[in-house]
Amino acid sequence: MPAARAVGRRRLALVVAVLGAALAACGRPTAGPTTPGAAVVRTVVDGDTIRVRLSAGDERVRLLGIDTPETHGAGGLVECYGAEATTRARQLLPAGTTVRLVRDREARDRYGRLLAYVYRADDGLFVNLALAEEGFADVLPIAPNLAHAGELDAAVGAARAAGRGLWRRCGSADVALR
Repeated sequence: MPAARAVGRRRLALVVAVLGAALAACGRPTAGPTTPGAAVVRTVVDGDTIRVRLSAGDERVRLLGIDTPETHGAGGLVECYGAEATTRARQLLPAGTTVRLVRDREARDRYGRLLAYVYRADDGLFVNLALAEEGFADVLPIAPNLAHAGELDAAVGAARAAGRGLWRRCGSADVALR
């Protein structure tokens, strides 16, 4: 009988542990991509950062998986092809454009910006990928936000090999002008 009680206690302890873990997980964000909803572009800050209006208010959004040359970086950093990347982002996302924002595993970066893959609502264009394919961006995989890392890496590789955009003009990414 004492052995049966010990087994019963272990089972009870296991059930309590499992229930405790389940309760602790309640309220945590789910893993994987989520959609914060439709947003309207207010302005393009630079090639990889936009301001949008969500139902909850205005947000700065950092396009995930890519990095465009700086136009106003720390210490006045300006990089080759930064102005062109910003212009292209403005062409793809003029003020008033409705977009769908899809998050990956982390919702925000250290600067408080919402991290998202950006899709135009009217035609479904994946803006992050378009900028990479056209040679306006380098790939920037930052774990754990890697849902589209493979396709963005392939797009940048193809743009580099074809000498499109910054790869033709600058030779590589992150070339400082001043």
